[in-house]
Amino acid sequence: MKVSSKILSVVVGCFLLNSGLYGQQTAAIYLDYQKNPTTAVLPNFSYVGYHYGEKAIPDCKHLKVFNVLDYGAIPNDDLSDKKAIQKAIDAASKKGGGIVLFPKGRFLVNEDNDDKEQIVISSSNIVLRGSGSGQGGTELFMKNMLPPRDSTKMWSTPSLFTTKSNEKSTQIGHVKDGLEKGADQLYMDNTPDIQPGDWIQLRMKNNDPALVQAEMGNHEADPTWTSLVKDGVFIKMVFQVKNVSNNHLQLFAPIPFAIDAKYPVTVFKFAHIEEIGLENIAFVGNWHDKFIHHRSWKDDSGFTLWKWSCVVNGWVNQCRFSDMNSGMTISEGANITVLNCLVSGNPGHEAISNNGGTNILLANITDSAGEWHSVGVAGPSMNTVVYKAFYPPSTCFESHSSQPRNTLLDGVSGGFYDNHAGGAHENLPNHLGNLVLWNYHQTNAPFTPFDFWPSKKKFWRIPAPIIVGFTGGTTFIPEQLQYEESNGKTVQPTSLYEAQLKLRLGKLPAWLGKK
Repeated sequence: MKVSSKILSVVVGCFLLNSGLYGQQTAAIYLDYQKNPTTAVLPNFSYVGYHYGEKAIPDCKHLKVFNVLDYGAIPNDDLSDKKAIQKAIDAASKKGGGIVLFPKGRFLVNEDNDDKEQIVISSSNIVLRGSGSGQGGTELFMKNMLPPRDSTKMWSTPSLFTTKSNEKSTQIGHVKDGLEKGADQLYMDNTPDIQPGDWIQLRMKNNDPALVQAEMGNHEADPTWTSLVKDGVFIKMVFQVKNVSNNHLQLFAPIPFAIDAKYPVTVFKFAHIEEIGLENIAFVGNWHDKFIHHRSWKDDSGFTLWKWSCVVNGWVNQCRFSDMNSGMTISEGANITVLNCLVSGNPGHEAISNNGGTNILLANITDSAGEWHSVGVAGPSMNTVVYKAFYPPSTCFESHSSQPRNTLLDGVSGGFYDNHAGGAHENLPNHLGNLVLWNYHQTNAPFTPFDFWPSKKKFWRIPAPIIVGFTGGTTFIPEQLQYEESNGKTVQPTSLYEAQLKLRLGKLPAWLGKK
């Protein structure tokens, strides 16, 4: 196992420093993080989620209520409510925001005679609020799939519900002097039209072989992985600006990924909508076939319920996603919390995932359906925490390639496989730097050993993951790991996310249910 001398010294000292709790020792790698989060091996995940985890999901009592019944929706009448729902959303948008309220009952959102358009939220401060996502609550039922953009492409079916910004992100300059990991500031060549509170997006794409090799660590990139080798290392990160002084920007959250000054980073003023919420609603598809992976566009994306794009400071709470092929994906955006949600019914392709957002929290999610790809990440996602997720032993977390980075699976329980990650061959590896498994409990049969870089298989390539407190009997190949500790026995802190958040704030926020 290759670890730094710094970490080795902490491991040795851990036995003297640590009294343990219930037989569990405080992880040496966490003790190192406590000393200096900026230089530690562990990434800093404490800024994920709605308003950086510092605020509870709001009750929105200040917002006007727009009851869908007032716009023509009638539950349980076997007639489509799709147009009425869009009218209610549009009415709230014209007033600067509002709660679009659904009473109990079943609302029909894509019937035989409905148009083929998406239901769209395109302005800030819109909350869809139901009357419960369980039996007897609010159900939005999607009878028919939307047509795919290209039936030969498995992922070309639009989601029925979506968010978007009516504006476009605009390029405003470039970063000077590179990006420093852990820094909360950057310098630009100029700062036109940037004010405190604005959101920016940092983009970089570069195929310098040295940069590609740095991503691979001790491994070699396959030349057929054209997305990485030909197109280049690709970064998209979204941050809110705290202060502006001359060409200096201070950010609300630290930069999680270092970029040398010789690789140009472009800065965009990020077009977004904010304070978007989904609450207490069951979103239900009509998928009842036996799922076969990549058999057709219907299997992979037919009943796609939600795609969030360009959302910052949003939340999904107490919702259910049932009988669908794809529940919810988050693309470009930042600081979103998906909390206390259930994936159920007939298994499909994908549960809930971050496909390119920054600082995303997926918490307390149960996938009882056992989607082919359960809760996880894809695309240029950065700083994702999957916190207390549960799924059956028949499936595994998603790591769907196209350059996700900095993902924490924290107190997750479920299957652990090498064939459920996802991703086209040209988009490999499945994950890049800093996949962290913290107190992961595997429930399927163990592997002895598990291979993160198999030579005889086409898929599952993850360079240098960090594995701490893994239970379930699986062993790993030390040379493939960035760090390994306490295999077979859980560690303290039980939750790395909670511990990092508490360390930053001085105490756990009340929304986590702790004092």
